[in-house]
Amino acid sequence: MDGGIIMYGRKELEERLEERGIKATAIRILVLREMLSMDQHQAFTLLDLENRLDTVDKSTLFRTLTLFHDHLLIHSIDDGSGSVKYSLCRRGCDCRGKAFHVHFSCTKCNRTFCFEKIAIPEIELPTGFLYENVNFVFKGLCRDCSSSGK
Repeated sequence: MDGGIIMYGRKELEERLEERGIKATAIRILVLREMLSMDQHQAFTLLDLENRLDTVDKSTLFRTLTLFHDHLLIHSIDDGSGSVKYSLCRRGCDCRGKAFHVHFSCTKCNRTFCFEKIAIPEIELPTGFLYENVNFVFKGLCRDCSSSGK
């Protein structure tokens, strides 16, 4: 551990990618390592990754995020901010069905958090309707903003 951040070895990162059917390349390993170094309960944007990985061009990051999303390594969140946010999925999670969870968007600091332990209630849709995704976002003040009187 380094300052509270878990350091991941290349082999472990490769295994995590391969679990999702993603070929491990140097860029994909770099991006995954950076995602794992972020707060796992807070969502991030493409811009957040660009700022942290300033040597990697935006189109490469976007293609990598798209690949990770298509292979269910990350999930996307539409929190109403106009900017798509992403969060790394837990190992073994497939981000579908019963794995859908609630998100919280802070109206003060604009951070978005995953509340993985709060499942979205199962809703019966009318016959013939099948949902592919669910977006359940609470809006308000996060713990930091509500307690600091910002």
